[in-house]
Amino acid sequence: MIASDLETSIECLRELVGKAKVIVPFTGAGISTECGIPDFRSPGGIWTKMRPIEFGNFLASQEMRNESWRRRFVMEEQFGGAKPGRGHRALASLYREGKVPAVVTQNIDNLHQASGFAAGDVVELHGNTTFANCLDCAKRYELPWVRQRMDRANGCAPDCPECGGFIKTATVSFGQSMPDGPMRRAQELAESCDLFIAIGSSLVVWPAAGFPLHAKRNGARLVIVNRDATEFGDIADLVIRHDIGDVLAPFIAH
Repeated sequence: MIASDLETSIECLRELVGKAKVIVPFTGAGISTECGIPDFRSPGGIWTKMRPIEFGNFLASQEMRNESWRRRFVMEEQFGGAKPGRGHRALASLYREGKVPAVVTQNIDNLHQASGFAAGDVVELHGNTTFANCLDCAKRYELPWVRQRMDRANGCAPDCPECGGFIKTATVSFGQSMPDGPMRRAQELAESCDLFIAIGSSLVVWPAAGFPLHAKRNGARLVIVNRDATEFGDIADLVIRHDIGDVLAPFIAH
């Protein structure tokens, strides 16, 4: 069912949420655009302006590591102060009510944690860009430390002082393996819920895009809230094509 007007969309979603015992939200870039964080894939998005640096190139080239970090700090200047939007706050309200055990996200912006989710209940399929790790010993580094080292070294990205490994934002790059733990957790959540809500995702990036289908096959109702059509619209119980913040705002607990 494709809901037509906004009011009908909200009422249909409210009914499904009310009946559900376990809700799993699955979020993509669309939930964060009202926070000032641009979509990567849409026209005018980050990847239409610059080609992403693949993991193999990051490993092979100091120049690519320098460029990767340069881009990261330009990104910080553009939207480093982003705050959770209405969609994040609505999901956090459902989380506090006990309806949502965890959120599965393709986003790397840390806004679900900032909205009130415990870090352990944010299943990050593509990692987190607000800190960095050594790729060899996994030691965590904060971004101001990296930036300070780069400033001192004329823009040269630092290596790990502990083991000499490369330091990279804690994100999953093209060509890098998906994290086993979060993928397993997301699958378990998709299997255990009775309502799966895909929000702001184009549902084109596999294997992550398979979780809505997995939930549906395991008996869950499926809702898709996204501005553009997705390939799963035909199997969804409810499709909402309105602004995410407008749709989810009524679910924010005051």
